[in-house]
Amino acid sequence: MNRKILITGAAGKVGQNFINHIKNNRKFNADKIIALCHNRMVKEDDQINCVKGDISVETDVSNAMKGVTHVIHLATCKEVPKDVMDITVKGLFWLLEECRKSPTFQQFILLGGDAGIGHCVYPNDKPLTEEYPHRAYPGCYALSKVLEEVMLNQYYIQYNLNGCCLRAPWIMEKDDFKMSLSFGDDAFGGPSWKDAVGAEKAVQYKKDKIIPVMLDEKGEPIKRNFVHVKDLVSAMGIAIDHPKAKQELFNICMNEPMDYKKMGEYLQESRGFDFLEIKMPCFSNWLDNSKAKFLLGWSPEYDLKKLVDDSFDYVRNESEERVVFYPG
Repeated sequence: MNRKILITGAAGKVGQNFINHIKNNRKFNADKIIALCHNRMVKEDDQINCVKGDISVETDVSNAMKGVTHVIHLATCKEVPKDVMDITVKGLFWLLEECRKSPTFQQFILLGGDAGIGHCVYPNDKPLTEEYPHRAYPGCYALSKVLEEVMLNQYYIQYNLNGCCLRAPWIMEKDDFKMSLSFGDDAFGGPSWKDAVGAEKAVQYKKDKIIPVMLDEKGEPIKRNFVHVKDLVSAMGIAIDHPKAKQELFNICMNEPMDYKKMGEYLQESRGFDFLEIKMPCFSNWLDNSKAKFLLGWSPEYDLKKLVDDSFDYVRNESEERVVFYPG
């Protein structure tokens, strides 16, 4: 079967890795990719065509959707209140409207996020399965992830749309995880270790190559969910046309969350780093990926050691700048 796959957010971390996955997988050899791009474009070739447009504009979405069989919806917006509803709500609405009207449409795949169930902001006393209720934490990003999942589910009910949602926690690639542990201004994501210890101490800790180990307010090591982008795109590829994916939600993550204390001890043992325990107003959580393994036959390759080693072994060349395209 020759698919015509529309990818939103194609120029982002997941989009670029997914395009590479498609181009290197025989399952997709005959498929064509339409990349709906707004500010950043992707490189075109015999398999990829780039369509410039705004996902919040109905005519732009309609133009990109011509002849499309599959939609991979990756475009999102972080903590930008003036844009978030246009991108994540209106944009998803126009995509779903085109899907339900299209004579060629076959499947919709949404990349969801554990922000919609509160990840480490709220306490949890059991593993978080796909049945766990939505609990957005303060801010517009988490709210948008809830609204996306709810809207897609309503299209299942209203129109029996063939779709699925792959819910991911924090997505890592290259040296992302290493940089998430930095005491400097180059830290990737949160929490801000520099703010937690103060600027003067942060400079010394960075110089001494000390790794922060996050504890909860009771002094217990935080467990936090991650997924490597390679594992995520493999799940996306498996979900395409999988008969057991129809109208399902799957947690896509490592088999066990990252235990910060075990991580610190592993870096101390394997690389000679010292670590500093820091209490933060966060809670441990554990995403359960059993459903994806059972129904899709998917399993992650990355565990704590592989995620840490890949990140700390990664060396950026001088021309490869770390660019963050969104705040938050």
